Amino acid sequence: MAHERCEQCGTLTPPWDTIHCGSGDGRYELLCSRCFNARIAESAGFTDFENVRLDPILMADYSGESHQFHFQIRLLGDGLALDAFELRGDLPAGYRFQLIGEPDDDVLLLLGRLVEKMRRALSVQHIDFRERRIIDSTVRGRIEWDEAQDGHLPLVVVDGKEVSWNDLGRMLMSMEGWQFRLDIADPSEEL
Repeated sequence: MAHERCEQCGTLTPPWDTIHCGSGDGRYELLCSRCFNARIAESAGFTDFENVRLDPILMADYSGESHQFHFQIRLLGDGLALDAFELRGDLPAGYRFQLIGEPDDDVLLLLGRLVEKMRRALSVQHIDFRERRIIDSTVRGRIEWDEAQDGHLPLVVVDGKEVSWNDLGRMLMSMEGWQFRLDIADPSEEL
C-alpha cells in the first residue's frame, strides 16, 4: 500500500485516510484525517473534540462472506461524518456506509448506529450474480464513476460488487413493461 505524507504532521498515511484541504491563500494541502479534524475543530471552536481512531472490523454478508471495514471520521464544521468502507488495494471500493452526527456526539454511539445500518444492508441480497438477475424487484446500491465509460455511463455497486450500467440494463430487461421508481439519496441516508 502506497502511503502519502501529511503536509502538516509528516506522518505517512494510507491514501484513503487523507484529505485535500484548501487554505485561505488558494492552495491545497494533503492532510491526514487527524490533522484535518484538528484544523476544523480549531477553526470552529470545538475545544472538546476527540479525534478517535477506530480499528477495522469484519462483518459477514447475506452469504456468510466476510468483509473488512475501515473507518474514517471527518469533522465538517457543523457535522461529523463517520464513514465505513472496504478497500481494494489502496482505495475504498465495494460496500460503503456513512452516518452523519453532531460534532459533540459520542463517536462510539455513532459507531454502534453505523454498525447496525451496515448489518441491515449486508443481510440483503439484491442481485443473483450467477444467474445475472434482480431478486425481489428491488436494487439498492451506489453510483460510481466507470473508468471504461470515461464518465458517459455510471458504474453501480450493488451487494458490494461493481455492476456496469449495461449489465444492470440487461437485468432490467427481464422486467420489460413493468413500472419502476428511482430514488437517489445522500450516502448517509438509509434506503
